[in-house]
Amino acid sequence: MANNNEQSRENAPQDFAQEFYWKMREAITGRLSRDAKRIAEKEQKANSRPFEKGRDFVKGGDAIGDLMKAFRWESQLAEADLFNKWADIVGDTNAASSQPETLTNGTLTIRCKSTAWATQLRLMQAQILEKINAAYPEVDIKALKMLGPDAPSWKKGPRSVPGRGPRDTYG
Repeated sequence: MANNNEQSRENAPQDFAQEFYWKMREAITGRLSRDAKRIAEKEQKANSRPFEKGRDFVKGGDAIGDLMKAFRWESQLAEADLFNKWADIVGDTNAASSQPETLTNGTLTIRCKSTAWATQLRLMQAQILEKINAAYPEVDIKALKMLGPDAPSWKKGPRSVPGRGPRDTYG
């Protein structure tokens, strides 16, 4: 019965122009027709054997490591680890009075409880930068920026209009 279907397909007249178009498209652009793709996938699956190379078990840890590399998440994980282990880098006393805020373009911004702590960490900047680059080379930090505490601001949002601001609402 299968042979009858194959013979009827072979004997069926094919549209020469359509077949010519698909073959030229494949030759010029390298794109296959849907039928050619389906046939290639079917042949690829038919050639698969259960104990071939590439069909071995993959350990979960290895798969996660490969995912991290494929999506380039190593630097983001290292950055998060740096923020979480800040106390190990600067010490417990300094970590109690400072915390990393952002990392943009190789500059790590550190917020301190007071300007005195910011000055203290600025004096230790070379040692801190050396420890960070030794512990987390994939993060690639080039500079540290120490900031004191924020003063309250009336400015709301990234786009604000210059002027008197909230003072003119008080009468």
